[in-house]
Amino acid sequence: MFLLLVVLLTSGCASKSYVVLLESPDGSTGAIVVETAKGVTRIDKSAHGVALDGADMKPFAVERPRIDKDFAAAMAAQPALPKTYLLYFRTGGTELTPQSKIAVQELLQTLRERGPSAVSVIGHTDTTSGNAWNEKLGLRRAQHIARLLEAAGLQALELVVTSHGESNLLIPTADETPEPKNRRVEVTLR
Repeated sequence: MFLLLVVLLTSGCASKSYVVLLESPDGSTGAIVVETAKGVTRIDKSAHGVALDGADMKPFAVERPRIDKDFAAAMAAQPALPKTYLLYFRTGGTELTPQSKIAVQELLQTLRERGPSAVSVIGHTDTTSGNAWNEKLGLRRAQHIARLLEAAGLQALELVVTSHGESNLLIPTADETPEPKNRRVEVTLR
């Protein structure tokens, strides 16, 4: 994934159009190939662009202040990226760990800042207690978190609550193995 921005600027009679490649939120940078009547250019460096209306198809560095100015409207129109929270539980029930109680507050703050969001809540368990029980326990955990979010005034475009039980382990283990990182609920905001 990469971010490509195209700007068409006009100033009096002169026109300056260019594209610029930016790094993805994960820090990676892909590549693009730009083809015009003047030639073909490959860009594979972040914050590098190429003019679309000039004879020179050589890539050039674009300073961040220029990117921010030229592409302010496009960047402001981008939707917020999905964000996932992992909330962990004590063995056998729906009691959150102390660290996860803090993470719930951070999750609620993010929801308040984003406004209405599509929210996915998926419950998980470790491999103790058997498949059927773990499917139910995962759902109870997910429903518990969904109720917490709703009680805090969640404005959801969509709220999907499901359980994976022990079928989607974060840490692969053998059956009947207690693993704290597998006793979790994944909350994803889109």
